[in-house]
Amino acid sequence: MLNYADTPPLAAMAETDSRQLIAAELRSLVARIDISMRLIDAAMEPDDDSAILGSTEIVVLDDVSPRYATVSAALNACRAELGQALQKLSESGNPA
Repeated sequence: MLNYADTPPLAAMAETDSRQLIAAELRSLVARIDISMRLIDAAMEPDDDSAILGSTEIVVLDDVSPRYATVSAALNACRAELGQALQKLSESGNPA
């Protein structure tokens, strides 16, 4: 986990510049969440090997998918909150 306690504040920066930096960081976080969600979706896709076998007598118990689904739901919620934060920031000024 990153520790930002020793990071100096951006006191000398203009308000518009700081909003732009914050907006850029929020967009970066959203992009990183999107990448994680794509990785989760790819991990949850069934292997083609089971389709090739074509047997209906084989049952595979999957204990990983529920965890992936939980993580995916948490990432969706986080993405929505970041979107709201970005919206609020844009309402307070133009973060372009």
